[in-house]
Amino acid sequence: MDYIQLGRSGLAVSRLVLGTMNFGTQTPEQDSHAIMDRAHEHGVNFFDTADVYADGRTEQIIGRWFGTGGGRRDRTVLATKLYLTTSSWPNDGRLSALHIRRACDASLKRLGTDHIDVYQMHHIDRNTPWEEIWEAFDVLRQQGKVLYFGSSNFAGWHLAQAQETARARHRLGLVAEQSVYNLMNRWAELEVLPAARHYGLGLIPWSPLNGGVLGGVLRKQRRDAAARGVSGRSAATLAAHRATIEAYEKLCADLGEDPADVGLAWLLAQEGVTGPIIGPRTAEQLDGSLRALSITLGKDTLARLDELFPPPAPNGAKPAPEAYAW
Repeated sequence: MDYIQLGRSGLAVSRLVLGTMNFGTQTPEQDSHAIMDRAHEHGVNFFDTADVYADGRTEQIIGRWFGTGGGRRDRTVLATKLYLTTSSWPNDGRLSALHIRRACDASLKRLGTDHIDVYQMHHIDRNTPWEEIWEAFDVLRQQGKVLYFGSSNFAGWHLAQAQETARARHRLGLVAEQSVYNLMNRWAELEVLPAARHYGLGLIPWSPLNGGVLGGVLRKQRRDAAARGVSGRSAATLAAHRATIEAYEKLCADLGEDPADVGLAWLLAQEGVTGPIIGPRTAEQLDGSLRALSITLGKDTLARLDELFPPPAPNGAKPAPEAYAW
């Protein structure tokens, strides 16, 4: 397993991040424990979860796995998230100092641990001032409940707000940003990724295969009519971009690689990316994801991928403002 520092922090994390959103919903607890054990066997040490996954059951599953001992907690860099509402009461959500305190304590209880390594805001809170947020986070860190802080789904200027406010308080600020980012959704390249690079945040892409559309879905459908297909928005995306996906899967076949592995390898090749979040439903799916770490995409392949999935700007692969200005 390859490791990288999380942003400008000294924290070493694996280049693949184990996502746990399926635990307690699509993946039973026993199988979830097996996946986490297998992750450690492969050297994956960075686990991501959230307080709202499966209404809190996902954190409980992870906590019971920690409780089985064997140094599992010590070998894990644990990241969880807060923001989304957990009840109908007005303060059971967002980023008020009250909710931050309550949410952290509730997550610690479910996770069966005394601290969270990376505590992430699941979304920007436009109604709570940054001074209040950082003050509440300072308390958590002083109490030893949280070591590092991160964000998710922030715009570039939100990252700037967060970091400049933290700098004024002489604090480290954020060390990571989780953002949707994949070959089919490259909006992060305009402002989020440049801002993360500037402020020393590691970018952690979620939905790295765009809801499974980049995972070889057409090949799977041809090979096995009963194969699990995409649904919802992913089905609509596939229908709208079928020709492009066919060309992508042909490119991957010519390379002799699985489309999912190529999609992950492309993300790993992007400057500023810490590692994509993979969300295996089985231990076998986790095993398969490791191949991406061994793939080096050549210049011609990267150029072809840019042709198939062009950057979201008329002026080519440029950050803002050059992307949309002369």
